[in-house]
Amino acid sequence: MQREDELTPRDQEVLASIVKTFIETGEPVGSRTISKRRRDSLSAASIRNTMADLADEGYLSQPHTSAGRIPTVKAFRCYVKSLHARRVHAADAKRLRDELREVETVVGRVERSSHLLTELTRNMGIALAMPSGSQVLEQIELLALPDRRVLMILVTRDRMVRNRLATLDESISQDELNSIRNYVNRNFAGWPLGEVRSELLRRMEHERAAYDEILGRLQTLYSKGLLEVDQRPEIHMEGASNLVGLDMHLTRETMRDLFRALEEKKRMIEILDQFLDPAAEDLRVQVGLEEAHPAMRELALIGLSFTLPGGISTRIAVLGPMRMQYERVISAVLHMRNAFEHVAG
Repeated sequence: MQREDELTPRDQEVLASIVKTFIETGEPVGSRTISKRRRDSLSAASIRNTMADLADEGYLSQPHTSAGRIPTVKAFRCYVKSLHARRVHAADAKRLRDELREVETVVGRVERSSHLLTELTRNMGIALAMPSGSQVLEQIELLALPDRRVLMILVTRDRMVRNRLATLDESISQDELNSIRNYVNRNFAGWPLGEVRSELLRRMEHERAAYDEILGRLQTLYSKGLLEVDQRPEIHMEGASNLVGLDMHLTRETMRDLFRALEEKKRMIEILDQFLDPAAEDLRVQVGLEEAHPAMRELALIGLSFTLPGGISTRIAVLGPMRMQYERVISAVLHMRNAFEHVAG
């Protein structure tokens, strides 16, 4: 059996024409259709022979004896290797940057990017941000509330904001909270959070006498989660409804299972973990997701991972049918990453 890199240039050209035609029409593709689309003099009979060879190699299937051929998952995987991103108009690229710039927080930008990817591709847009211990402290704010409660607000340099509500055994006045806030901000603004926590533990253990009142109160808040970062990913998904009505040869029950899986954030995070390597920032095109879920065998995922300033691992992706406009989706994903990095920089 031939490997993909052993296909002749004619085989590759014919296969690409079949895949493109099938994406456009959704119908089995015949040799006469391909012959009419080609600019050379290759006959329908020659194309038919090539298609027969491609079918023998597993690139094409034939639903009925008299029907044309349908590209298989193997054909789509071969096809996408030859694609390049389309150029995006400067105005469209600027619009992406402006849309993200309107949102001040990373979480907000993640949510906005999933919406933009859905709008650009008419598929399902997915965006995820994974906090890290290397995020840098911008400031904290502490607010006294009734019933011995304190609202602890943590802001990092990448504009991520976390709120944590703590209930204390003894009340702390707003003046005392202000002193703690000023101590932390004055001493540790600009430090990575992991280093802040380590230094605070050292000071609370060895320098208690010098800052007895402040460090004593600070230790209480520290034990309640001050300066802790929730490591759970922030994920936003939009556009699952765009998959409704696609002819993916699924039963009603299987379609229901598919949409149930698409609605589970945990499942989608697992899919991104499986197919998008956070250590590799190259674009990844995965055709056929049956490894993730049997109902996803006719879906494709296009996405990539990148790291924003401050250490936030980010992933953006588009989930759609195998019959998607790959060049357009690839372009949308790449330019969305560029917009993210431009705004974050």
